[in-house]
Amino acid sequence: MKLPSQTIGLAAAVTSAATFSTSGAFIKPLLEAGWSPAAAVTARALTAGLLLLPFVLLSLRGRWDALWRGRWRVLGMGVIAVAFTQLTYFAAIHRIPVSAALLIEYQAPLLLVVWVALTTRRLPRPAVLLGSVLAIGGLVLVIGPGALEAVDPLGVLLAFVAAGGCAVYFVVAARPADGLPPVALAGAGLLLGGLTLALAGLAGLVPMTATTGDVSLLGSPVPWWVPLMVVALFGTAIAYASGIFGSSRLGSRLASFVGLLEVVFASVLAWIVVGEQLTPLQMAGGVLILAGIAAIPAEPPVPAVEPAPMVSARAE
Repeated sequence: MKLPSQTIGLAAAVTSAATFSTSGAFIKPLLEAGWSPAAAVTARALTAGLLLLPFVLLSLRGRWDALWRGRWRVLGMGVIAVAFTQLTYFAAIHRIPVSAALLIEYQAPLLLVVWVALTTRRLPRPAVLLGSVLAIGGLVLVIGPGALEAVDPLGVLLAFVAAGGCAVYFVVAARPADGLPPVALAGAGLLLGGLTLALAGLAGLVPMTATTGDVSLLGSPVPWWVPLMVVALFGTAIAYASGIFGSSRLGSRLASFVGLLEVVFASVLAWIVVGEQLTPLQMAGGVLILAGIAAIPAEPPVPAVEPAPMVSARAE
């Protein structure tokens, strides 16, 4: 029995949220060992892009014209969704608590709802408004109602800029493929994003420091490349590829709300791995996020424009 396209898309989007949630737990040992955030993100993006490269080549099968036709999507994914968003997010958490930065960055679904309302000059449907209220209310409960107390204004601004970059990720991911497979967009975007971050480091725009000693992971010393490979494979390569695939099936709006599950998965992971207790408020928040996602209607897929067939000049 063939599963509906939206069911497959939802499964991919949930997979993306779950794998994205592993990023913090496995990047943290590198940061604690002396890696700068920019260096960790650069290594993460480049490693993930290289891991996806064989699948990119296999999916394209020499059809480089698809990569050229999708060049603006690749640029948007690499420069804005990967490099710019990561830089502004890590700049934000240098000034405000991580919980506050996450709470602001995950306003991306609301930004998309507002953007559609402004561009179409039509109020969102009641189901969208209800889902937005439920999901964002749940997000506040999961992260903590006091996350925005006494925060730095510049840090808040940077976090909102990161939210804009996150919204761009979902918009770019949901655009018609025009022959560019999701894994190709993910791999090319990650490589471009990693190279952009590396150039920013070489130019002195962001500090690039790294160590090659052992790091502490789950209470045991391991080589530095172990957490890097875990976050590159699961929290980056699989996360971006499945997220782009899911967005192409669900549309940017619903996919962005499903992305809120990353915070829920991260809380559960912290509970399992490091023993952080889940509070009743956090569990209630997770239920509200699920209810909000269920209330959001999926968008109809945007049909890709097929190139017009070439007519042979020779008479048959």
